[in-house]
Amino acid sequence: MLCAANVQEAQDFALISHIATLKSRVPFIHFFDGFRTSHEINKIVPLADDTILDLMPQAEIDAHRARALNPEHPVIRGTSANPDTYFQSREATNPWYDAVYDQVEQAMMISLPRQVVSISRLNITGIRKRERVIILMGSAIGTCEEVVDELLTRGEKVGVLKVRLYRPFSAKHLLQALPGSVRSVAVLDRTKEPGAQAEPLYLDVMTALAEAFNNGERETLPRVIGGRYGLSSKEFGPDCVLAVFAELNAAKPKARFTVGIYDDVTNLSLPLPENTLPNSAKLEALFYGLGSDGSVSATKNNIKIIGNSTPWYAQGYFVYDSKKAGGLTVSHLRVSEQPIRSAYLISQADFVGCHQLQFIDKYQMAERLKPGGIFLLNTPYSGR
Repeated sequence: MLCAANVQEAQDFALISHIATLKSRVPFIHFFDGFRTSHEINKIVPLADDTILDLMPQAEIDAHRARALNPEHPVIRGTSANPDTYFQSREATNPWYDAVYDQVEQAMMISLPRQVVSISRLNITGIRKRERVIILMGSAIGTCEEVVDELLTRGEKVGVLKVRLYRPFSAKHLLQALPGSVRSVAVLDRTKEPGAQAEPLYLDVMTALAEAFNNGERETLPRVIGGRYGLSSKEFGPDCVLAVFAELNAAKPKARFTVGIYDDVTNLSLPLPENTLPNSAKLEALFYGLGSDGSVSATKNNIKIIGNSTPWYAQGYFVYDSKKAGGLTVSHLRVSEQPIRSAYLISQADFVGCHQLQFIDKYQMAERLKPGGIFLLNTPYSGR
């Protein structure tokens, strides 16, 4: 299971997963966050068809096709297995899965020179002597990286460990990436397992650390806490990351928590601090429209023109409900000189456009405008 964190990785990992599955002969699932990544428009470095052709292992492709069911060379598959041999045959697959991690690494290494984005199976952002680390996978990685980069300039000893290859999970590489200086770890899962002791990624990390401690590979164990975030595309912004790092600094942090919501029932949520981080985007704009009025299509075209026709990096994300027409739509557009990692909604925009006059009485749009920003109202009235 290979997890892409952004639009660029969604393209790159699609190729990598194909190369890895052909070489390892193990099925792969290449996945990424629904809607936050799948419906985001972002400028990427595209892979040319000739490049893909050069990177694909033709010998493995031919071998894969030769293993297809064919009446010219029949084989028996899928027969029932009895208790006398089934267990042994299942365990005999272990070497194939043990080799997957290295196969993925090789696929990434041959793809890496072609791309400007650094990719690896599992790596960490931050300084060498980190004390507080967040471990997660998916689109929230970009948000965490933004916060970590800023906190490092303030002297904070923080980091984010990004999990790309989730299955098979390699405890060895996790321990190599996690410095011994780390004293507290927060593992974030974008899922909820009702009735379970904790969420899947947390259990994997905790098991790896506990086994390393029991085997004498680690002298001490860091404090590990687990949190849930982002269910059903719930917003996960820089303030959520700051809240997690603040919880890691607490004398008695919550062993299990949620972030991004206010939980007054089970009291698991973390209080969100004010986001005081500087904005990296050159321009941020919001466009309010009505479902089926053309606002989303127009803003999509605009951001594509900027991304394709200028050297600027452009990002577009569009919020609307499940109704086909008549609902509120909000388009979030960013333009920057650097690649945009902000996988969260715009809270304070340089430009706010309202395409529907009736929204003036329904929504507080001006509250999301920066001081000195521009508000554009589409109205049938003249300026006189």
